[in-house]
Amino acid sequence: MDWFVDFFTEMSDKWNAQSLMERIWLCIGFGGQVIFGLRFIVQWIATERKKKSVIPLGFWYLSLAGSIILLAYAIHKADPVFILGFSLNMIIYLRNLYFIHFHKHEELTNEED
Repeated sequence: MDWFVDFFTEMSDKWNAQSLMERIWLCIGFGGQVIFGLRFIVQWIATERKKKSVIPLGFWYLSLAGSIILLAYAIHKADPVFILGFSLNMIIYLRNLYFIHFHKHEELTNEED
């Protein structure tokens, strides 16, 4: 149990030693991670409701929002691994959203003909 207390004492000391701006950036990073993680809950709920695996539109928007926030955090931290990873992810999410909205428009146009 001592390791548990030591871990949280060390984390608390690190938090207290940081500037206000660093604390704000940490909150931004944690917020982005929460948003990014929520996409799985949205997908899980949609799948349970349909009783089959589905990826709802909200999944893609949460993926994009979380990636943008985490990319900003990665740029702030100057972490090239995460910068590359979240940049590439954003391209995929934007492309999927483009196809979703483009095909909806295309379907509506075809229905009007």
